[in-house]
Amino acid sequence: MISNRKTKGLAPVPAKANASPPPLLRAVPVLLLIVWAAFFATACAAGRTDVAILWTDRPDFAFYVKYFNASQTRYKVEVFHHDFPARNLALAGNSRDTPDIVVASWLHGASTRAFLRSLDVYVGGDSGIEYAFYPGLLARGNIDGRQYLLPVSFNAPLAVFANAHSQKLSCPRTIGLEEMRYLAGGFNARAGAAFTRMGFAPTWDDGFLFTMATLFGASFRESDSAGAVEWDAAAIEQAVGFAREWIADTNAGVQATDNFTFRFFNIPPANMVLTERIMVANMDSSVFFTLAETQRNDLDFRWIAERDAIPLAEDAAYLGLARRGNAPRAADAFVRWFFSPETQQSLLERSHKFRQMETSFGIAGGFSALRPVTEQIFPRFYPGLLGRIPPEDFFSPANVLPGDWAAMKERVILPYLHERALQPDNAETAPLENRLADWARMQRF
Repeated sequence: MISNRKTKGLAPVPAKANASPPPLLRAVPVLLLIVWAAFFATACAAGRTDVAILWTDRPDFAFYVKYFNASQTRYKVEVFHHDFPARNLALAGNSRDTPDIVVASWLHGASTRAFLRSLDVYVGGDSGIEYAFYPGLLARGNIDGRQYLLPVSFNAPLAVFANAHSQKLSCPRTIGLEEMRYLAGGFNARAGAAFTRMGFAPTWDDGFLFTMATLFGASFRESDSAGAVEWDAAAIEQAVGFAREWIADTNAGVQATDNFTFRFFNIPPANMVLTERIMVANMDSSVFFTLAETQRNDLDFRWIAERDAIPLAEDAAYLGLARRGNAPRAADAFVRWFFSPETQQSLLERSHKFRQMETSFGIAGGFSALRPVTEQIFPRFYPGLLGRIPPEDFFSPANVLPGDWAAMKERVILPYLHERALQPDNAETAPLENRLADWARMQRF
């Protein structure tokens, strides 16, 4: 509504024909153009920031990010822990609700790597970074000729002995399955029909059965069908056959082995080795190197290997950069900072100073994927590694596996191997193909 009330003391001013607008009104269109130009410039740069988001399943990266942020003032990284970053990345897809950096296991699968961008810039030209990596580990991050992942850390299975048995071993670095079986058999002792000590039994640790299958060439790998796996069935039969022979010929059969296990396996394996109840314990390197130092000083180890190949654990940590990340410059700065031997030496020094090594091994829970760090720096903090690190071509990384491999292995593959190691008749065991198909159907509900 327009009021007819006159303003006191002000006379109306007659309008002039063809009068020009006041200078302020003439400036309005120009100001609007400037504002709209600024708006569109901001929109074009929307999402670009100097704060990178990092998703990880490795708690150590909270520590690493803290020191990166303190090392400079231009960029920041914020870290978020996820139990299954690979799955979460696949669920986020190409949305803007993705991280800039992801560090985790199981990133190689087809369902995850589709959302990662190429990292060729870090391993080509004059970058120099690629020559520091273990070649086999770096190659696993190269898919279809492009580098999508950079290796961070890895672990391997170890055969752990008391120091008193070190002189019995034929090699200062590795041990094969036949030698393990022979030495373990010579350690066995009985009182009547019952074993009072037993060198080793393959069924004590289903992870060892998987290592055996790998050494025999089972070669589990992601198939062309998304989320499915392939393997060499004949190699699995050889592996479980070897395990059955070990139990029957060396340990007097399944019943005797089970009786010993039930009677004595109520304390940690390392304690049983030190008390001479068993001779050998199968142990992941991340577990062995976080034993109490006083305990570890009384133990020795060998890398489990066949034909100069040490099978690395499948859960090696890799780093990738999300295709739709919002802070590419900050992510790049973090990658170049982290994959530096000098940086990782500093991180190890701080980890040792603050006693984090007592609960987490090495870099991100494992050996560093940077060869100079593992070979030259690790022995300063883990003296037991002096003279024990094998040549780089001994390390045999796992094949590309689907993102849900950890659950698949735990719930289907390991139970299958355990049953097959105890039952000579394959007809009494449901085929692995059927078990995996049933498990995959259950995941849909």
